[in-house]
Amino acid sequence: MTEESSTVSHLSAAMTTAGMTQSTGENIMASSSSRVLDFYYHSALIVIGVIGTATNALILYSLIASKQHKKHALIVNQNALDLFSSLMMVVTYSFKLCDIRLTGTVGYWLCTLVFSEGLVWCGTIGAIFNLASVTVERYLKVVHSAWSKKKLRDWMIYAVMAFVWIASFTYNAALVFPTTAVIDGSCYAYVIFESEAARKFLFYYTFVSFYLIILVIFILCYWRILVAIRRQAKVMATHAAAGQSTAQDHAQTQFNQMQSSVTKTMVFVSALYAILWMPNNIYLLNLELNPNPQFLSGVYYATVIVAFLYMCTNPFIYAIKFDPVKEVLLRLIPCKKNSE
Repeated sequence: MTEESSTVSHLSAAMTTAGMTQSTGENIMASSSSRVLDFYYHSALIVIGVIGTATNALILYSLIASKQHKKHALIVNQNALDLFSSLMMVVTYSFKLCDIRLTGTVGYWLCTLVFSEGLVWCGTIGAIFNLASVTVERYLKVVHSAWSKKKLRDWMIYAVMAFVWIASFTYNAALVFPTTAVIDGSCYAYVIFESEAARKFLFYYTFVSFYLIILVIFILCYWRILVAIRRQAKVMATHAAAGQSTAQDHAQTQFNQMQSSVTKTMVFVSALYAILWMPNNIYLLNLELNPNPQFLSGVYYATVIVAFLYMCTNPFIYAIKFDPVKEVLLRLIPCKKNSE
């Protein structure tokens, strides 16, 4: 199955969600160069999915082995969502490399779940929701530490984790089923809308909700967090200079350092999201605002590949910046064991 080459089809699909791509059936009018481009595009996404599956699984193991899964449940959930998305990328784009004619009930479900990339986006949208949740949690624990210790309970965190998964699957199901159909053995996803106004509304809604609002949450929360961390560091430094340090101050200093380490890790993860998803969002927004849009398959595919790199580069940030994870990974290196 190959990507639909027409501008209208691509726009209808891509604009459904931030970076969402269309999954269509075989286009007999597509040129051979387009087919080759589609092949390399899908192959590249399979490679990204394989790398993302392996690295996220390794980081997930490290979080559990370092006993951080209870302390930082939302971060574990973030990796689980990225792992799910990466695995679904391998499955989805492997199917897309095959020339399958969709028929009957099986064909319909393959279209809505696999060829529409719905399962990939269930994990991806969930990861976006969860990333915002981690940001708010960091904000509460650092800026309002006294309140969070009294009011923030484990069951609340677990409820947020469950909500992220349920909301993501519900949103994607509500989006894909009404706008997807199998026509002449081919899957046309995210193209059936009651009106052009409905399509435009959905594009702007998803662009604002899954990119702009998320960026605002990142900026506001982490700005306040960094201010609070600097203030706490100054207070501790003043106590130490005055010779008034106590065991409680030392414990508080260690706690602040741990919070700072986790916060720095999530700042990098959030910044990476903003950077890697920016080209795709800007490109699609430009197409939407341009009265005479010219769809360039190569450029669009490149922005999607860059965006999906987010899932397989995230683990490297955890490996470098998150000390408990780094320690577990270092113990897994054979040459380091031998040197010890």
